[in-house]
Amino acid sequence: MSNKIDDCIIIGAGPAGLTAAIYLARYHLSIRLFDSGTSRAAWIPCTHNHAGFPDGIEGKELLRRMHEQARKYGAVREEKRVEHLAKAGEHFTVGTDSGAFTARAVLLATGVVNRRPDALADDVHDEALARGLLRYCPVCDGYEVTDRRVAVIGTGKHGTTEALFLRGYTADLTLVSPHGDHDLDRECSAQLEEAGIARVAGPCGGFAIEGERLAFDTADVRMAFDSVYPALGTTVRSELAQLAGAETSDDDCIVVDEHLETTVPGLFAAGDVVIGLDQISHAMGQAGVAATTIRNHLAKERPIRR
Repeated sequence: MSNKIDDCIIIGAGPAGLTAAIYLARYHLSIRLFDSGTSRAAWIPCTHNHAGFPDGIEGKELLRRMHEQARKYGAVREEKRVEHLAKAGEHFTVGTDSGAFTARAVLLATGVVNRRPDALADDVHDEALARGLLRYCPVCDGYEVTDRRVAVIGTGKHGTTEALFLRGYTADLTLVSPHGDHDLDRECSAQLEEAGIARVAGPCGGFAIEGERLAFDTADVRMAFDSVYPALGTTVRSELAQLAGAETSDDDCIVVDEHLETTVPGLFAAGDVVIGLDQISHAMGQAGVAATTIRNHLAKERPIRR
């Protein structure tokens, strides 16, 4: 276990974690940035709605630039997987796969993981994602499927909501159940009917890239689409917050106040792991608020002097 007590340990090196690292390093605080290498932003082949990049930017390139900027001010990313988090007295103990560390404050930027169809093989998934045949965020890239042939894999209220959102971009839209017949109440069925969204029973299988489309089998027929959106929800990475005793919502998002502090004093969270819009710009804004609050809290305990 390291004997050094850091001002803040940031867990997660996606857009939220890296933004916080830049802020905190520029506040002349001693920080550590732990990264398990699984940021969802790295999946983005090219984002076109992130301000300042009129021609778009690849997710990995955006992360690379943010890493470089954080490193310029002394924030070094460490490839460590955090396995335990606890508060002992005034400090936090952060247990990793290569040792334990102590900090006065902790920022969780652990994000979420998109759920994908069970039958979708890794190689097909990755190529389809890179080519824009598979997409996970209609808020991010719905514009790119304007007037295209699109499928949403999902059902129930969540699948209906995503299909209705995408209906603003294209009329050629099909909602495909992932496992069997659709589970739709009267309201969902009526909304889909009114919007002209086709419904097809699952299960989905036999995924393959065929020409310029992603194809798969349904209950009765094989279908192919210009883009496919899995609407299967996400797994929120809030286990560490729960270990530390922080409150989470019914869907496992971390509960925070207006300054992004959790119900455990000194423990903060930002980005997709917090309830809100899962967008890079939103995550970065949250991280800026959280980092500044951390700086101010720590300065009250021990004034920062140069």
